[in-house]
Amino acid sequence: MNDSKLVTLVLGATGKTGSRVARGLTAAGRPVRTAARSGADVRFDWNEPDTFAPALAGADRVYLVPPVLRTDFRPVVSAFLDTADQACVRHVTFLSVYGTEVVPPNPAMREAELDLSARGGLSRSILRPAWFMQNFSETFLQPVGDVIAVPVGHGTEAFVDAGDIAAVAVETLRDPSAHHGAEYAITGPEALTMAETAEVISAVTGRRIVHADPDREEWVAAVVASGVPASYGAVLRELTATIASGHGAIPNDTVKAVTGRGPRTFAEFARGAVAAWTGQA
Repeated sequence: MNDSKLVTLVLGATGKTGSRVARGLTAAGRPVRTAARSGADVRFDWNEPDTFAPALAGADRVYLVPPVLRTDFRPVVSAFLDTADQACVRHVTFLSVYGTEVVPPNPAMREAELDLSARGGLSRSILRPAWFMQNFSETFLQPVGDVIAVPVGHGTEAFVDAGDIAAVAVETLRDPSAHHGAEYAITGPEALTMAETAEVISAVTGRRIVHADPDREEWVAAVVASGVPASYGAVLRELTATIASGHGAIPNDTVKAVTGRGPRTFAEFARGAVAAWTGQA
């Protein structure tokens, strides 16, 4: 399982974690093949199954990021795993979501986990990260008009940096035998309310950023109107309700236990991401 001559296929290689996983493996001396719809070593599209086999050719391990903003992906992920079996892949590290094993907000994610776990010919590691810190700098938690609008009330979440998720993934891909069967809940070092994250961003930007707690149904409707599929709007409804009810991710020591170093704090992330909120290069 430690043959460094074989290739690691990284799906979602232009995304938040995939790009970081590819860089980390390259730095560790592992041959990497990046895969995405564009901008990668090979073209890979979940909507085009004929891209699966060429991407997998010669790969012995895979970083698997399932289709984003979808709730119907179990069959296509299963077909990909069938192809991986046929291609003699030996290990898959699967990017899931925090809490999927308990109360899955997206049942397809749990179904994909179980499918992978049932395949005796593949070793596997399952990663279940908390909400990404990068959501504040790149996606739906970005302040708009100095307001972070998301219906989570006073609930807390142990936001985690995408770099820490990637670091855990790299370890599982460098030495799969040491992480076979592992199910890692990956969190940041502190549980924060959305108001507290707004205070941190305020401190680094010099502006007053605040959290607004909109009506959940109105917020979901607005998200769907912006282009998010209605089925995924239901997932966001469950995710935000989970945090609001006090059942958000709880800090743990996974990052340190797997990588040997502690996870990045939200303040450290904010200092590094300040350009996303100020427009400064």
